[in-house]
Amino acid sequence: ANGMALTRRLGDLPSNICTPSYLAETAKSLAKKYSLECEVLEESDMEALGMNSLLSVSKGSSEPGKLISLSFKNAGKDQPVVLVGKGVTFDSGGISLKPGAKMDEMKFDMCGAASVLGVMSAVAEMNLKVNLTVVVPTVENMPAHDASKPGDVVKSMSGQTIEILNTDAEGRLILCDALTYCEKFSPKVVIDIATLTGAVIVALGKHHSGLMANDQALSDDLKKAGGDAMDTVWQLPLDEEYDELIKSNFADMANIGSGGAGTVTAACFLARFTKDYRWAHLDIAGTAWLGGSKKGATGRPVPLLTQYIMEQI
Repeated sequence: ANGMALTRRLGDLPSNICTPSYLAETAKSLAKKYSLECEVLEESDMEALGMNSLLSVSKGSSEPGKLISLSFKNAGKDQPVVLVGKGVTFDSGGISLKPGAKMDEMKFDMCGAASVLGVMSAVAEMNLKVNLTVVVPTVENMPAHDASKPGDVVKSMSGQTIEILNTDAEGRLILCDALTYCEKFSPKVVIDIATLTGAVIVALGKHHSGLMANDQALSDDLKKAGGDAMDTVWQLPLDEEYDELIKSNFADMANIGSGGAGTVTAACFLARFTKDYRWAHLDIAGTAWLGGSKKGATGRPVPLLTQYIMEQI
């Protein structure tokens, strides 16, 4: 409950307060409270690592991007569970500008980041016998004279090149570099959590989070944990045929697919950066917040992820 409360509070904050720097300070305060290891990479650090995909999103904003990592070590030399949370503190869409209606809700585009910080808070407070690392790539996506443009090509940290066909498909551009960065932790599993696609709301509404993975046993574990915690997921396919839809004539891949299945093609994009470990992707665009008279962050999927971690002990 305390972890959910932190997630909801961060999600509900306006984007002029909850900036990438604010998320970094929140992580530092958690590190101090629970004696966690904390590292915050600045844009110059990310540039040195070749994270040009992530940096292509933040460069249109006056708010500097950050890459935050927090580690809780309470299980000896066990490989850590690594959670990666998308932290776009406001998503205007960039040059591919979003329509004005409900754009205020794009302050919730960092709910993946908020959820992994909430899970870390819960796990540390309960002092679970696990090793957990959370990684938060966080940026603001804004239109500006130096923002990325449709048709631009960037090279990711992995060395793979990406044609940016739509600057509003920015979450996967920051996640892919973070997923490559995760390899340094020698993870047991990596689970990314992101308000990634409007398509998942069309498919699943506000009830289930979307789940895709490169490991069926991991998917089954997450489905079980979701059922146990009443924070449910629904598995979508990740077949090779869908991967064909993100082909580009000018780069190794495009950042949007052609021919529908937007939630799946987004996961196919991320899958190209996760071949060296067991990985699952949770698309929480439909479940992380509510609109209308009940507008606000829900705190999901903190119960699911915390339950999953508890079941790994």
